[in-house]
Amino acid sequence: MSGNEMSEDKILEGENAPPAAASASPTAPVSDDLLRTVADPALTEDLALALLKRADLSPEVLEQLAKHATARKSRKVRIALASHPKTPRHVSVPLARQFYTFDLMRVALSPGVPADVKVAVDDVLISRLKTVTTGERLTLARRASGRVAAALLLDVEVTGSEIIDAKTVARETRVMQAALENPRLTESLVINSVLRAAASAALVHAVARHAKWSLRREIRAALLRTEHLSLARALEFSQEIPAPLLQELLASSRLPGKIKDQLLRESETSSPSSGG
Repeated sequence: MSGNEMSEDKILEGENAPPAAASASPTAPVSDDLLRTVADPALTEDLALALLKRADLSPEVLEQLAKHATARKSRKVRIALASHPKTPRHVSVPLARQFYTFDLMRVALSPGVPADVKVAVDDVLISRLKTVTTGERLTLARRASGRVAAALLLDVEVTGSEIIDAKTVARETRVMQAALENPRLTESLVINSVLRAAASAALVHAVARHAKWSLRREIRAALLRTEHLSLARALEFSQEIPAPLLQELLASSRLPGKIKDQLLRESETSSPSSGG
């Protein structure tokens, strides 16, 4: 081993090392050693991966490693680089754009990845949804982040002017149902999805019948503002809303006028102040 190289034992030494005490000597020499290591043409994939397990790497070391031929050739190293909590954003995001679909999902779900990088990686993944296979869409709907699941709710097209065969409708409906079951999907994401202009009747109906989401008060209120909610569901959901609040909610609703009028009549009839 040359003087510019670090042994694998030395690389692994810092993987779980405790924070240095305040009186400890500066760590610059160690950083210099690491910089020399990641610049060494002889650096192997295994050593690079071992190095990337260390939490104490500096952004400079990670940026230098990203330029190494080993990193450019090794998929594992590139994923580990993009997933490291200290990799600079201008390094990790361009790396992520080169990844396959499930590698993107893996990076976005890694707990140590900074939040802004996760958002950027999710955006890359969302931009590819129309190009991935139905099987990949189904897996993403089940396992990806909440943002990706919400994007799939809107990306599923089972209605519209185009003629879609029954098998396609069935497959896309499975994707929608899987996305609604995604454990990372949140109430706010569901609300945002159903209120979007791109929300389909199929999505509104699916949420309105869903065993979990249809019971949420805020989601019911959001569904009452959409154009696709059925009269039966609208009557059911409006029963728990006081007449003044319902009137305010329906003022911004896209429901047909006849349904709005009936909801208001029913609400006034059932209101305690209207009874004898």
